[in-house]
Amino acid sequence: MMKSSREFWHRWAESLRRYQLQDITASFLEAANPLALLGAQILYFSNGFIRNDQLNAIATMLEDESETQAFASYLTESGIKP
Repeated sequence: MMKSSREFWHRWAESLRRYQLQDITASFLEAANPLALLGAQILYFSNGFIRNDQLNAIATMLEDESETQAFASYLTESGIKP
C-alpha cells in the first residue's frame, strides 16, 4: 500500500531546508502549477524503471493542486525554518 505524500513532507522539508531550497521550492510549486501535472506524469513513467515510494508520493502530490499548494505552504511555515 502506498503511503500518503504527507507522510514524507517533514523529511522533504528538512532536506530542502538543509540546502536552503525551501523558499525557492515553495515559490516554484506555487507558480508552476501547469507544469506540475506534466512532472507527475514523468515521475509515474519513471516508476517503470525505478520503484520508489517517495517518487510515487511526489507524483501523487503534484497531481493534486490542493496538495501541492498545501506542501508549498508547509515549506514556508515558520516552524520549518532554522
